[in-house]
Amino acid sequence: MDRPSQNFYGLPGLIEMPTAESLHDGDVALTTSRNGKTFRNTFTFQITPRLSGSFRYSLLYNYGNGVKPGGTLYDRSFDLRYRFVDEGDWNPAVAVGLRDFTGTGVYSSEYVVATKHVGSKFALTGGIGWGRLASRGGFENPLGLISNRFKTRPGGVSAGNVLSGRFFRGDAAFFGGIAYRPTERLILKLEYSSDAQVKETNVMGAPYNSPFNLSATYRLKNGVDLTAAYLYGGSLSFMLNYTFNPKHPKYPGGTEQAGPPVIPRDYAAAASWGRLPQTAPEEALSASAGKALAAEGLRLMSFSRDGDTVVLHIFNPRFDAVPEALGRAARGLTAVMPADIDRFVLVPVTETGMSMSAVTIRRGDLERLDHSLDQSWQSYGLARIDDAANRPVRWGDALPGNFPKLNYKFSGYLDPSYFDPDSPIRANLGVQAKATYALAPGFSISGSVRKKLAGTLQNYSRANDSVLPHVRTDSSLYDKHSHADIPYLTGDYFFRPGANLYGHVSAGLLETQYAGVATEVLWKPVASSWAFGVTMNYARKRDYDMLFGLRDYSTVTGHATAYYNFGGGYLGQISVGRYLAGDWGTTVSLDREFANGIRFGAFFTLTNVSSTDFGEGSFDKGIRFTIPLSWLSGQPSQNGFGQTIRPITRDGGATLNLRNRLYDIVRGNQDPDLQADWGKFWR
Repeated sequence: MDRPSQNFYGLPGLIEMPTAESLHDGDVALTTSRNGKTFRNTFTFQITPRLSGSFRYSLLYNYGNGVKPGGTLYDRSFDLRYRFVDEGDWNPAVAVGLRDFTGTGVYSSEYVVATKHVGSKFALTGGIGWGRLASRGGFENPLGLISNRFKTRPGGVSAGNVLSGRFFRGDAAFFGGIAYRPTERLILKLEYSSDAQVKETNVMGAPYNSPFNLSATYRLKNGVDLTAAYLYGGSLSFMLNYTFNPKHPKYPGGTEQAGPPVIPRDYAAAASWGRLPQTAPEEALSASAGKALAAEGLRLMSFSRDGDTVVLHIFNPRFDAVPEALGRAARGLTAVMPADIDRFVLVPVTETGMSMSAVTIRRGDLERLDHSLDQSWQSYGLARIDDAANRPVRWGDALPGNFPKLNYKFSGYLDPSYFDPDSPIRANLGVQAKATYALAPGFSISGSVRKKLAGTLQNYSRANDSVLPHVRTDSSLYDKHSHADIPYLTGDYFFRPGANLYGHVSAGLLETQYAGVATEVLWKPVASSWAFGVTMNYARKRDYDMLFGLRDYSTVTGHATAYYNFGGGYLGQISVGRYLAGDWGTTVSLDREFANGIRFGAFFTLTNVSSTDFGEGSFDKGIRFTIPLSWLSGQPSQNGFGQTIRPITRDGGATLNLRNRLYDIVRGNQDPDLQADWGKFWR
């Protein structure tokens, strides 16, 4: 079935009212709509086939912003919706939704809605709503039969709390409509809206002459929908929607050149590929293997031979899918290793040589599966994946050119800031240099220097009203006083304390606002979906120019964190501990990561700071996303673009922004991530 069209709130719906339809699993919808003095921008993600979440940023002109009457309100709101009945031959789909369940409550409403398709051209929708969706034609809440508390809906303005005390309370009202699709690309809709537009009419001066709305949507081939609507009998409105699915990359399979072929040992012309004789010394084998790996963009850190087995420590700076690097390395070795070598033990390592797993691949399996139809999954089943704690890169074993080694790059940077009530989007841009100097196995020095060329981040003018230590709310002072700065400069040590254990110590300028010492230990069995980590950090505030000076504020933070890979790309995380302002609490996050590396997630933090002391927003929460460059270009790359978006940044629940978190480094080199990406082993 084709995807449903969006309504003016950015959800699958009629025009302003919702439907029970769902986007395709994994769909991302970006919607912008304009209706008179209301400008809405919505990000919607179909988290599971039944559950979707939305973040909306609305500009309501002449609404009143809490500072002066008639000012513009920059409103942030979140939605959740769940389809609990699928459409059948006779029954409709049924969904329940919460709109603006945490925010100012401007759009606060709940609904239960049913949608039934009649043939391929018609869809009928009817529902019952509460809150704003009961402001016209309301009647006594039928849930009052369960409890009298459902008969009254609490009022007031929320400071960002979850509005659970209002859910499904107060009067209820019916809404509904019909969608007609005369052609593949044209969708016509008529709806009866139960939203009386009270504030828009009485304060903003929007016309309201009728509860009926009309719209026409034209669907383009590239995922874009263009909509024009006549709303409430007096307003011509427009909407643009773009929907895409991360499961469907722009370049299916990638555009990189194919990797090396498998060269069977008994191939008559094997010598033409430079295969060494069985009596070749280890130095010659190492040099030949290094050249084969370098041809694929991989770096050989150490090489050893034990009978019919060779062990290679490999640093992979190129491929975002580790199995692709392993597959190319293994196939490349078949062309150069002597015929009596039967096992390749490939040990992925970090830039400083910390080993993360040991993947054993039998040469005979590669030869036998080279032309098999299900070669990927057979090769995964035959590969052996072990912990590599007993296979470190030692100083004496490291090949020349690995330690010491300097890597650096120059680039531009864009540092954005969102949702300032006085300016929704501000940003700085400039140039930067980053470098890592690998001194010895496990030891490195990393740093970055940047120079701002232009920007508006320093234009923040609001007074800081936080009653907590200003651990994040004075970010604007760093923007005002820094011009050429050092975002980070640290000495780092990565090590393996024992089996299934990983360690990291970092000292120096940890991030843009804090210096100190950060420590982390992670427990992650090589084949486990579980991982546990502990961090302990001493942090001291940096001077506002982001150079080497320090301020008086210092604190100790630390967290115990449980990680779980649910499968299907769903990653969960719970952290408990002490935050930068000295508050104690818990952070919960859920992410969905697709096979091509695109990742979307959401998080929230609750601490012992009250909503009043926290200030606007009531508690820390946000969404985040990562888009890898490989998805955009089709070429393998470990680079990409990511952003964490918070509706408001306050001091409660604040953490250090540390680089090189161990779980993110380790998990891609172990199961279940290796299994999920093994389809690229033969790329």
